[in-house]
Amino acid sequence: MKFHNHYKILKTSQYESGNIKIVPIRYEDRLLIMHWRNEQMYHLRQQKVLTETDQNQYFDTVVSKLFDADQPNQLLFSYLKEDVCIGYGGLVHINWKDKNAEISFIIDPKPEKEYFQQHWTTYLALIEQVAFEGLDLRKIYTYAFDLRPHLYKAVEAAGFEKEAELKEHFLHNAEYKSVVIHSKINPIGIRPVTIDDLTLIFEWSNDELTRANSFQQEPILFDAHSDWFKARLKDKHKHSFICTFRDEPAAFLRLDQEDDHAIIGINIAPEFRRKGLSSVFLKKAHQTISNLIPKIKIRALIKDQNTPSIKSFERAGYRFISNTVVEGVKTLIYQL
Repeated sequence: MKFHNHYKILKTSQYESGNIKIVPIRYEDRLLIMHWRNEQMYHLRQQKVLTETDQNQYFDTVVSKLFDADQPNQLLFSYLKEDVCIGYGGLVHINWKDKNAEISFIIDPKPEKEYFQQHWTTYLALIEQVAFEGLDLRKIYTYAFDLRPHLYKAVEAAGFEKEAELKEHFLHNAEYKSVVIHSKINPIGIRPVTIDDLTLIFEWSNDELTRANSFQQEPILFDAHSDWFKARLKDKHKHSFICTFRDEPAAFLRLDQEDDHAIIGINIAPEFRRKGLSSVFLKKAHQTISNLIPKIKIRALIKDQNTPSIKSFERAGYRFISNTVVEGVKTLIYQL
């Protein structure tokens, strides 16, 4: 039996919001979870009351195997308030081909009565990070028996949309009830640059703020940009991507391979600035880069006075390693 404090498939071992965090499910919480499930069977797909033997066997034979799996069918988390477990949940029925998963969550009935929406809102924000940033899933959804209408307020407040209602789908106390499904699509995307992006990137590159934060601040002429762009597309050591937000182009991200590392840079489209997207796009890019160039060091060169960029890279996990000078400008080197 193997229980760890991290999942092999995730780079981050915990996700936090204030005094709340979720961590890979802890063996010590198994009996608490068993009691909560037994008390709340009415809204779960649980057919019988669990015993300690049942719960121990499930953790020993099923849950223990999730930690080292390359593509586990579920990821379970203990939901902690000030390091005390008050709930648990996860992503279940993970479909790696279609990149979607169902959300599960139950909480100790005592705090649930008073803080139901608060805990659901917090949990959904945390599990969304796991799904979209940690696993790069396309879609997450809730599958709920139509027994707790107040649940929908919390789910919809978190940006989930009602996708379907399965009418009279299950039998509850001799009465047929519906199942309601709410879902959320990952708004963040990334794709390779194509020749069709030439003019768009030219316009972004000549934006006033972009030029001010660049090492070469002179306006770019279209012919020079066109030559640079076409040469870049042909260079196997230079990789270019368009980051999208809700399917709209929102940033140009470039990666230039050097001897033992790669230099990364990002240019956010003017209309998508000040939305906190830079760090999100950088995290998204890490997944793509790790598949493209495994185990390479990624570095960013940032002007020492470009505070917004510094903060974006730090939020994306980059750390300062040294100073240098680029084009006569004092520059900070950050590395992932």
